[in-house]
Amino acid sequence: MWDVHGGYTDSLVAGTHEYLFLPPDSSGRGGLARYGDSPPSNACQVTAAELRDRPPDVVLLQRMEEIDVCSKLLRLRPGRELPAIFLEHNTPKTEVPSTRHPLADEPGMLLVHVTHFNELFWDCGATPTRVIEHGVADPGLRYTGRLPRLAFVVNEPVRRWRVTGTDLLTRFADCDVDAFGIDADKLPEALGSGHQRVFFAGNLSPNQLYDAMAERRVYLHLNRWTSLGLSLIQAMMLGMPVVVLDTTEVSRAVPAAAGALSTDITELLTATRALLNDPDEALHRGLIARRAALDLYGLPRFLHDWDLAFKEAAEVAVRVP
Repeated sequence: MWDVHGGYTDSLVAGTHEYLFLPPDSSGRGGLARYGDSPPSNACQVTAAELRDRPPDVVLLQRMEEIDVCSKLLRLRPGRELPAIFLEHNTPKTEVPSTRHPLADEPGMLLVHVTHFNELFWDCGATPTRVIEHGVADPGLRYTGRLPRLAFVVNEPVRRWRVTGTDLLTRFADCDVDAFGIDADKLPEALGSGHQRVFFAGNLSPNQLYDAMAERRVYLHLNRWTSLGLSLIQAMMLGMPVVVLDTTEVSRAVPAAAGALSTDITELLTATRALLNDPDEALHRGLIARRAALDLYGLPRFLHDWDLAFKEAAEVAVRVP
């Protein structure tokens, strides 16, 4: 497999299998470089030659170009000569709801979606599909909410703009917002005079981020058209009340009592102000959010679902002539 989404990789390699990664590319990306000197005990880097001598039981693909990379380096075609899963992280981007998945009608490939919404909206034809909902290691109940501010966690919020609902921050102009994530430092300038109370709070390590998020009173999630973000689930597990734009998979993931969810920004703003002004209510709703996230997105269920998917991928490959 490849380390495409760090948080997802962290959850997946918590399982009981041996996870093989090719070395970093010429730019230093990939492999296990992100882990530095402390990679997971059951993850290791292997060369293409080593993989050719001893092919993996299953290859886990997450980008279309990995199919050709795998074919070239291993000299085995994923889904035909090698059991393969394609993990689709994203919602379809064009011609919704009629978008054909690039791997539609590929019977040798098992296509795994991260939400039921995504499976519903991608047309995968005859390709076998399965939904494995996110799994997140419990960071523990850390919520203090001592700062009457909003936490907003989005990577590349300026580049992704409407997709992540970054433009909607201007509607929360009377609230203090602390933005975390890659390139979140670009937000204040990009928002300009529309919102002078957005502050860059850092691109932090996971543990530092958890502590920093938990000090903010409310988590704000404005994604218009993305799969369910791990940061939202993490915020709920921390015990944060959440104010969430009710799109894609949100209504399944977030009970209304966990904060507020709506497509009406005015309703979300009203709920945000109420939670910022009532620490006790915010604490109560955060505990509801935590229970819901642990019930639906706990790591044991996630890893069990992946065990079944790996087994199914091997069976799918056997059936394909």
